[in-house]
Formats: sequence, C-alpha cells, structure tokens
Amino acid sequence: MTERLGGPRDDVTFRWICVSYPGAGGTNMASMQKRLQKELLALQNDPPPGMTLNEKSVQNTITQWIVDMEGATGTLYEGEKFQLLFKFSGRYPFDSPQVMFTGENIPVHPHVYSNGHICLSILTEDWSPALSVQSVCLSIISMLSSCKEKRRPPDNSFYVRTCNKNPKKTKWWYHDDTC
Repeated sequence: MTERLGGPRDDVTFRWICVSYPGAGGTNMASMQKRLQKELLALQNDPPPGMTLNEKSVQNTITQWIVDMEGATGTLYEGEKFQLLFKFSGRYPFDSPQVMFTGENIPVHPHVYSNGHICLSILTEDWSPALSVQSVCLSIISMLSSCKEKRRPPDNSFYVRTCNKNPKKTKWWYHDDTC
C-alpha cells in the first residue's frame, strides 16, 4: 500500500506500509512461535485444575502438545485420566488449534466422539485470537464437569466411520448451549 506524503507533483514521496497476513511469511511464523512459547510457559507455571503439560510432547516441536487431564473431583469423571492433543497451524492464533482427546481413554460424553473429536464451538466458529490453550482447557473441564450422564453422541458410530481425521474439517451443528 502506498500513501502520498505531499510535495510538488514532480517530487512525489511514497511510504510503503507492510501489511502482514496470517499464515503468510516468516514474520507470522515468528509471532506464532512467540505466542506458543508464552502460552507454553503459562500452562507450565499456572495450569488449569487437573491439567498438566506432557513435557515430552514439546521436546521436538512447539506446534504439537499433549496435555494430561484428570477428571474433576465430584464429577462423573473423578479419578479418570485423559489426554488432549493440541496441534497448531502456522495461522495460530488467528486459526484455532486442532484439539482432540487421544490415547486409550476417551471420555464418554455427549459431545465427545469415540475417536476423540470434540464438539465444542470455541474450537471452530466461535474461536477468537483472544482465546488461549488455557481457555480451551478450562472450557473442556467445564464441559466434562457439567455432564449429567455418560453417553456418546447419538450419531457416534456413523460419524466415526465417515469423518475426516482432522476434526476442524467437520462442519459441526451445535444443537444445544453446552458445546
């Protein structure tokens, strides 16, 4: 983009304004890495209740994390252990992370499919760059803690057979206020 700063017509001066777009160029990659490092430290130093960063998961890459989770006291999931997988694209934080349950123990919940995919609006259309890994973790804790009955989503079998491996490629329909 250019802007005329004034002066006689034959002596036009232009100023170049660099515009940065998410996912384009090294500057954004550097800012994404800086943001992830900041969030990584926050998660290590002040994790949400029952959450712990799996340190081994970030030894080789900052763009894929595993967060160990324990079911909250007084809930249907008390004493159960789960793992959340976070994958970050070069467009983070403008693009939400891919988040899903992984490992052997996937919670039985109306908004969690048996393949680990989570139906939660902040992971897709309600995502904002103001959100963080910690806010996603807190939302998942809240979602599990408010569960009244352990059951899979009604379309679990069909969805798991036909879905994309990346839950972000699913077009979710949010049918209640709890996801």
